Amino acid sequence: MSRPVVKQAPSASRAAAASAPGLSHEVSRLDGPAAAGESAFLAVDSGGSGLRAVVGTVARGPLALRESAEPVRTGARGIDAGHFMQQLVPMVRALTAEAGITALDTAVVGAAGFSTLGDDLRAGLPAALHRECGIRTVALAADAVTAYTGALGPRPGAVIAAGTGLIAIGTDLTRWRRADGWGHLLGDCGSGAWIGRAGLEAALRAHDGREGGSAPLLECAEEMFGPMPGLPAQVYPRSDRPAVLASFAPGVAACADDGDPVAVHVLRAAARHMADSAAAVCPTKGEPQVALTGGLFKMGAALLVPLDEELTKRLPHARRVAAEGDPLQGAVRIAADLTAGALTLPGDDKLLYVVAAQGD
Repeated sequence: MSRPVVKQAPSASRAAAASAPGLSHEVSRLDGPAAAGESAFLAVDSGGSGLRAVVGTVARGPLALRESAEPVRTGARGIDAGHFMQQLVPMVRALTAEAGITALDTAVVGAAGFSTLGDDLRAGLPAALHRECGIRTVALAADAVTAYTGALGPRPGAVIAAGTGLIAIGTDLTRWRRADGWGHLLGDCGSGAWIGRAGLEAALRAHDGREGGSAPLLECAEEMFGPMPGLPAQVYPRSDRPAVLASFAPGVAACADDGDPVAVHVLRAAARHMADSAAAVCPTKGEPQVALTGGLFKMGAALLVPLDEELTKRLPHARRVAAEGDPLQGAVRIAADLTAGALTLPGDDKLLYVVAAQGD
Protein backbone atom coordinates (compact mmCIF):
# COMPACT_ATOMS: atom_id res chain seq x y z
CA MET A 1 0.00 0.00 0.00
CA SER A 2 1.47 3.36 -1.01
CA ARG A 3 1.76 6.27 1.37
CA PRO A 4 2.59 9.95 0.86
CA VAL A 5 6.04 11.08 1.91
CA VAL A 6 4.65 14.35 3.31
CA LYS A 7 3.18 13.43 6.69
CA GLN A 8 -0.27 14.73 7.50
CA ALA A 9 0.49 15.62 11.10
CA PRO A 10 2.43 18.90 10.62
CA SER A 11 -0.13 21.57 9.64
CA ALA A 12 2.57 23.59 7.83
CA SER A 13 3.23 20.68 5.51
CA ARG A 14 -0.43 20.27 4.64
CA ALA A 15 -0.87 24.01 4.10
CA ALA A 16 2.12 24.05 1.77
CA ALA A 17 0.76 21.15 -0.25
CA ALA A 18 -2.50 23.00 -0.72
CA SER A 19 -0.69 26.14 -1.88
CA ALA A 20 1.45 24.50 -4.57
CA PRO A 21 -0.76 22.15 -6.61
CA GLY A 22 1.88 21.01 -9.07
CA LEU A 23 4.41 20.17 -6.40
CA SER A 24 1.89 18.71 -3.97
CA HIS A 25 0.84 16.24 -6.66
CA GLU A 26 4.43 15.17 -7.18
CA VAL A 27 5.10 14.90 -3.46
CA SER A 28 1.95 12.98 -2.64
CA ARG A 29 2.51 10.29 -5.24
CA LEU A 30 6.06 9.37 -4.16
CA ASP A 31 6.55 6.30 -1.98
CA GLY A 32 9.14 5.80 0.71
CA PRO A 33 12.27 7.70 1.69
CA ALA A 34 15.15 8.69 -0.54
CA ALA A 35 17.64 5.94 -1.29
CA ALA A 36 21.06 6.10 0.34
CA GLY A 37 23.59 7.94 -1.79
CA GLU A 38 21.05 9.82 -3.91
CA SER A 39 22.07 13.41 -4.74
CA ALA A 40 19.66 15.60 -2.78
CA PHE A 41 18.69 19.26 -2.96
CA LEU A 42 16.82 21.99 -1.10
CA ALA A 43 14.67 24.52 -3.01
CA VAL A 44 13.19 27.60 -1.34
CA ASP A 45 10.76 30.31 -2.44
CA SER A 46 10.84 33.41 -0.20
CA GLY A 47 8.37 36.22 -0.71
CA GLY A 48 5.91 38.56 0.91
CA SER A 49 3.72 35.72 2.13
CA GLY A 50 6.54 33.74 3.77
CA LEU A 51 8.74 30.77 2.91
CA ARG A 52 8.05 27.58 1.00
CA ALA A 53 10.70 24.87 0.99
CA VAL A 54 11.10 21.54 -0.78
CA VAL A 55 13.66 18.78 -0.48
CA GLY A 56 14.14 16.15 -3.16
CA THR A 57 16.59 14.19 -5.26
CA VAL A 58 17.69 14.40 -8.86
CA ALA A 59 16.35 10.91 -9.59
CA ARG A 60 12.98 11.27 -7.87
CA GLY A 61 12.20 14.95 -7.83
CA PRO A 62 10.45 16.69 -4.90
CA LEU A 63 9.92 14.48 -1.84
CA ALA A 64 8.62 16.78 0.90
CA LEU A 65 7.19 20.27 1.12
CA ARG A 66 6.67 22.76 3.98
CA GLU A 67 5.91 26.43 4.45
CA SER A 68 6.15 29.26 6.96
CA ALA A 69 3.68 32.14 6.84
CA GLU A 70 6.18 34.66 8.30
CA PRO A 71 7.98 36.79 5.69
CA VAL A 72 11.73 37.24 6.08
CA ARG A 73 12.58 40.64 7.56
CA THR A 74 14.33 43.37 5.58
CA GLY A 75 16.92 45.50 7.37
CA ALA A 76 19.66 48.04 6.65
CA ARG A 77 21.58 45.47 4.56
CA GLY A 78 18.50 44.24 2.77
CA ILE A 79 16.96 40.79 3.25
CA ASP A 80 18.02 39.58 6.71
CA ALA A 81 20.08 36.40 6.29
CA GLY A 82 19.97 35.67 10.04
CA HIS A 83 16.17 35.79 10.18
CA PHE A 84 16.03 33.71 7.02
CA MET A 85 18.12 30.97 8.66
CA GLN A 86 16.08 31.11 11.88
CA GLN A 87 13.01 30.11 9.89
CA LEU A 88 14.67 27.78 7.40
CA VAL A 89 16.80 25.52 9.60
CA PRO A 90 13.88 23.93 11.53
CA MET A 91 12.02 23.43 8.26
CA VAL A 92 15.04 21.71 6.67
CA ARG A 93 15.46 19.36 9.60
CA ALA A 94 11.79 18.38 9.46
CA LEU A 95 11.82 18.00 5.68
CA THR A 96 14.93 15.81 5.55
CA ALA A 97 13.46 13.59 8.27
CA GLU A 98 10.18 13.25 6.36
CA ALA A 99 11.95 12.47 3.10
CA GLY A 100 14.57 10.15 4.60
CA ILE A 101 17.38 12.35 3.27
CA THR A 102 20.63 12.18 5.25
CA ALA A 103 22.65 14.80 3.34
CA LEU A 104 21.84 17.76 1.09
CA ASP A 105 24.25 18.63 -1.73
CA THR A 106 22.73 21.78 -3.18
CA ALA A 107 20.38 24.61 -2.21
CA VAL A 108 18.55 27.11 -4.41
CA VAL A 109 16.91 30.11 -2.77
CA GLY A 110 14.57 32.26 -4.83
CA ALA A 111 13.91 35.52 -2.98
CA ALA A 112 11.71 38.50 -3.74
CA GLY A 113 13.91 41.60 -3.79
CA PHE A 114 17.19 39.69 -4.15
CA SER A 115 18.43 41.76 -7.09
CA THR A 116 18.31 45.01 -5.10
CA LEU A 117 18.23 43.84 -1.44
CA GLY A 118 20.40 40.72 -1.56
CA ASP A 119 23.72 41.92 -0.09
CA ASP A 120 23.25 40.20 3.28
CA LEU A 121 22.14 36.96 1.61
CA ARG A 122 25.15 36.95 -0.70
CA ALA A 123 27.53 37.68 2.17
CA GLY A 124 26.21 35.23 4.73
CA LEU A 125 23.83 32.61 3.41
CA PRO A 126 26.18 30.19 1.59
CA ALA A 127 28.43 29.75 4.65
CA ALA A 128 25.42 29.52 6.98
CA LEU A 129 23.77 26.82 4.87
CA HIS A 130 27.03 24.88 4.84
CA ARG A 131 27.50 25.25 8.59
CA GLU A 132 23.92 24.36 9.60
CA CYS A 133 22.86 21.98 6.84
CA GLY A 134 26.09 20.68 5.27
CA ILE A 135 25.19 22.20 1.90
CA ARG A 136 28.22 22.99 -0.27
CA THR A 137 26.72 24.55 -3.41
CA VAL A 138 24.23 27.40 -3.14
CA ALA A 139 22.39 29.36 -5.81
CA LEU A 140 20.72 32.63 -4.80
CA ALA A 141 18.15 33.81 -7.33
CA ALA A 142 15.81 36.71 -7.83
CA ASP A 143 12.20 35.59 -7.69
CA ALA A 144 11.90 36.78 -11.30
CA VAL A 145 14.44 34.12 -12.30
CA THR A 146 12.63 31.34 -10.45
CA ALA A 147 9.35 32.58 -11.94
CA TYR A 148 10.96 32.43 -15.39
CA THR A 149 12.33 28.94 -14.84
CA GLY A 150 9.06 27.70 -13.43
CA ALA A 151 7.20 29.07 -16.43
CA LEU A 152 9.56 28.23 -19.32
CA GLY A 153 12.43 26.13 -17.99
CA PRO A 154 15.87 26.55 -19.57
CA ARG A 155 14.60 27.92 -22.87
CA PRO A 156 15.12 31.32 -24.51
CA GLY A 157 12.22 33.68 -24.14
CA ALA A 158 10.49 36.19 -21.88
CA VAL A 159 8.16 35.97 -18.90
CA ILE A 160 5.86 38.65 -17.54
CA ALA A 161 5.38 38.13 -13.80
CA ALA A 162 2.47 40.24 -12.59
CA GLY A 163 0.62 40.52 -9.32
CA THR A 164 0.66 43.52 -7.01
CA GLY A 165 3.89 44.48 -8.82
CA LEU A 166 5.22 43.65 -12.26
CA ILE A 167 8.51 42.64 -13.81
CA ALA A 168 9.48 41.18 -17.17
CA ILE A 169 12.55 38.98 -17.48
CA GLY A 170 14.10 37.35 -20.50
CA THR A 171 17.15 35.45 -21.61
CA ASP A 172 18.81 34.09 -24.73
CA LEU A 173 20.67 31.66 -22.40
CA THR A 174 23.81 33.81 -22.52
CA ARG A 175 22.61 36.63 -20.24
CA TRP A 176 19.53 37.88 -18.41
CA ARG A 177 17.57 41.02 -19.20
CA ARG A 178 14.95 42.59 -16.92
CA ALA A 179 12.49 45.42 -17.39
CA ASP A 180 10.48 47.31 -14.78
CA GLY A 181 9.97 45.84 -11.32
CA TRP A 182 10.83 49.28 -9.88
CA GLY A 183 8.00 49.43 -7.38
CA HIS A 184 4.64 51.19 -7.38
CA LEU A 185 6.06 54.73 -7.05
CA LEU A 186 8.60 54.52 -9.88
CA GLY A 187 7.28 51.76 -12.12
CA ASP A 188 5.49 48.39 -12.00
CA CYS A 189 3.54 49.73 -14.97
CA GLY A 190 0.54 47.55 -15.79
CA SER A 191 0.64 45.81 -12.40
CA GLY A 192 -2.24 45.25 -10.02
CA ALA A 193 -1.22 48.34 -8.05
CA TRP A 194 -0.95 50.37 -11.27
CA ILE A 195 -4.39 49.24 -12.48
CA GLY A 196 -5.98 49.83 -9.09
CA ARG A 197 -4.49 53.33 -8.79
CA ALA A 198 -5.68 54.26 -12.30
CA GLY A 199 -9.15 52.98 -11.48
CA LEU A 200 -9.29 54.95 -8.24
CA GLU A 201 -8.11 58.08 -10.04
CA ALA A 202 -10.99 57.68 -12.49
CA ALA A 203 -13.37 57.24 -9.54
CA LEU A 204 -12.09 60.44 -7.92
CA ARG A 205 -12.41 62.30 -11.24
CA ALA A 206 -16.06 61.23 -11.40
CA HIS A 207 -16.56 62.29 -7.78
CA ASP A 208 -15.10 65.74 -8.57
CA GLY A 209 -16.90 66.15 -11.91
CA ARG A 210 -13.62 66.25 -13.86
CA GLU A 211 -13.07 64.82 -17.34
CA GLY A 212 -11.93 61.20 -17.54
CA GLY A 213 -14.08 60.06 -14.67
CA SER A 214 -16.15 56.88 -14.50
CA ALA A 215 -19.44 56.59 -12.63
CA PRO A 216 -19.22 52.76 -12.50
CA LEU A 217 -15.71 52.91 -11.06
CA LEU A 218 -16.88 55.53 -8.54
CA GLU A 219 -19.72 53.27 -7.42
CA CYS A 220 -17.35 50.30 -7.17
CA ALA A 221 -14.79 52.33 -5.20
CA GLU A 222 -17.41 53.59 -2.74
CA GLU A 223 -18.63 50.04 -2.18
CA MET A 224 -15.09 48.98 -1.35
CA PHE A 225 -13.64 52.00 0.45
CA GLY A 226 -16.61 54.12 1.50
CA PRO A 227 -17.10 57.81 0.63
CA MET A 228 -14.33 59.17 -1.57
CA PRO A 229 -13.24 62.04 0.72
CA GLY A 230 -12.00 59.37 3.13
CA LEU A 231 -9.99 57.46 0.52
CA PRO A 232 -6.62 59.23 1.02
CA ALA A 233 -6.64 58.34 4.71
CA GLN A 234 -7.13 54.67 3.77
CA VAL A 235 -4.18 54.67 1.35
CA TYR A 236 -1.42 57.12 2.27
CA PRO A 237 -0.64 56.02 5.86
CA ARG A 238 -0.54 52.32 4.96
CA SER A 239 2.78 50.47 4.78
CA ASP A 240 1.10 48.07 2.33
CA ARG A 241 -0.06 50.76 -0.10
CA PRO A 242 0.70 48.67 -3.21
CA ALA A 243 -1.54 45.87 -1.95
CA VAL A 244 -4.32 48.33 -1.07
CA LEU A 245 -4.18 49.81 -4.55
CA ALA A 246 -4.02 46.37 -6.17
CA SER A 247 -7.11 45.26 -4.25
CA PHE A 248 -9.14 47.53 -6.55
CA ALA A 249 -7.83 45.96 -9.78
CA PRO A 250 -10.53 43.25 -9.86
CA GLY A 251 -13.12 46.02 -9.60
CA VAL A 252 -11.61 47.69 -12.66
CA ALA A 253 -11.81 44.37 -14.52
CA ALA A 254 -15.45 43.91 -13.47
CA CYS A 255 -16.36 47.38 -14.76
CA ALA A 256 -14.51 46.64 -18.01
CA ASP A 257 -16.47 43.40 -18.38
CA ASP A 258 -19.65 45.46 -18.02
CA GLY A 259 -18.51 47.74 -20.85
CA ASP A 260 -17.32 50.83 -18.97
CA PRO A 261 -15.08 52.61 -21.52
CA VAL A 262 -12.77 54.13 -18.88
CA ALA A 263 -12.10 50.76 -17.27
CA VAL A 264 -11.55 49.21 -20.71
CA HIS A 265 -9.03 51.98 -21.46
CA VAL A 266 -7.16 51.36 -18.19
CA LEU A 267 -6.74 47.66 -18.95
CA ARG A 268 -5.68 48.31 -22.53
CA ALA A 269 -3.06 50.74 -21.25
CA ALA A 270 -1.91 48.11 -18.75
CA ALA A 271 -1.59 45.60 -21.58
CA ARG A 272 0.54 48.04 -23.59
CA HIS A 273 2.86 48.56 -20.63
CA MET A 274 3.23 44.80 -20.17
CA ALA A 275 4.00 44.29 -23.85
CA ASP A 276 6.55 47.13 -23.71
CA SER A 277 8.38 45.37 -20.87
CA ALA A 278 8.23 41.99 -22.59
CA ALA A 279 9.57 43.46 -25.84
CA ALA A 280 12.46 45.04 -23.93
CA VAL A 281 13.70 41.68 -22.62
CA CYS A 282 12.67 39.14 -25.24
CA PRO A 283 15.41 37.74 -27.53
CA THR A 284 15.13 39.19 -31.02
CA LYS A 285 16.36 36.11 -32.88
CA GLY A 286 14.95 32.64 -33.31
CA GLU A 287 11.53 31.67 -31.96
CA PRO A 288 11.58 32.59 -28.26
CA GLN A 289 8.72 31.63 -26.01
CA VAL A 290 6.64 34.10 -24.02
CA ALA A 291 4.66 33.17 -20.91
CA LEU A 292 2.60 34.91 -18.25
CA THR A 293 2.76 34.09 -14.56
CA GLY A 294 1.22 35.62 -11.45
CA GLY A 295 -2.17 36.23 -9.91
CA LEU A 296 -3.01 39.33 -11.95
CA PHE A 297 -3.77 37.22 -15.01
CA LYS A 298 -6.69 35.60 -13.18
CA MET A 299 -8.65 38.78 -13.99
CA GLY A 300 -9.61 37.15 -17.26
CA ALA A 301 -10.48 38.32 -20.74
CA ALA A 302 -10.74 42.03 -19.95
CA LEU A 303 -6.95 42.03 -19.51
CA LEU A 304 -5.86 38.94 -21.43
CA VAL A 305 -7.50 39.83 -24.76
CA PRO A 306 -5.81 43.23 -25.16
CA LEU A 307 -2.55 41.79 -23.83
CA ASP A 308 -2.60 39.05 -26.45
CA GLU A 309 -3.20 41.70 -29.14
CA GLU A 310 -0.31 43.83 -27.89
CA LEU A 311 2.10 40.89 -27.63
CA THR A 312 1.22 39.76 -31.13
CA LYS A 313 1.91 43.28 -32.40
CA ARG A 314 5.16 43.81 -30.47
CA LEU A 315 6.61 40.28 -30.61
CA PRO A 316 5.45 38.65 -33.86
CA HIS A 317 8.44 36.27 -33.86
CA ALA A 318 7.71 34.90 -30.37
CA ARG A 319 5.48 31.95 -29.51
CA ARG A 320 2.99 32.30 -26.67
CA VAL A 321 2.92 29.32 -24.32
CA ALA A 322 1.22 28.53 -21.03
CA ALA A 323 3.40 28.75 -17.93
CA GLU A 324 4.49 25.27 -16.84
CA GLY A 325 4.79 26.06 -13.13
CA ASP A 326 5.28 28.65 -10.41
CA PRO A 327 8.43 30.15 -8.78
CA LEU A 328 8.82 27.29 -6.29
CA GLN A 329 8.77 24.81 -9.15
CA GLY A 330 11.35 27.01 -10.85
CA ALA A 331 13.59 26.80 -7.78
CA VAL A 332 13.18 23.02 -7.79
CA ARG A 333 14.16 22.84 -11.45
CA ILE A 334 17.28 24.97 -10.94
CA ALA A 335 18.22 22.89 -7.88
CA ALA A 336 17.85 19.58 -9.71
CA ASP A 337 19.87 20.83 -12.71
CA LEU A 338 22.57 22.35 -10.51
CA THR A 339 22.86 19.16 -8.46
CA ALA A 340 23.18 17.10 -11.63
CA GLY A 341 25.73 19.49 -13.17
CA ALA A 342 23.29 20.32 -15.96
CA LEU A 343 22.41 23.97 -15.30
CA THR A 344 22.35 25.94 -18.57
CA LEU A 345 20.85 29.21 -17.32
CA PRO A 346 23.30 32.15 -17.28
CA GLY A 347 24.81 33.30 -14.01
CA ASP A 348 24.46 36.88 -12.77
CA ASP A 349 25.51 38.37 -9.41
CA LYS A 350 22.18 40.17 -9.05
CA LEU A 351 19.85 37.59 -10.58
CA LEU A 352 21.35 34.06 -10.35
CA TYR A 353 24.38 33.88 -8.06
CA VAL A 354 26.00 30.45 -7.66
CA VAL A 355 28.70 29.88 -5.06
CA ALA A 356 30.39 26.95 -3.35
CA ALA A 357 30.64 27.36 0.43
CA GLN A 358 34.16 27.63 1.88
CA GLY A 359 35.45 25.64 4.82
CA ASP A 360 34.25 22.53 6.61
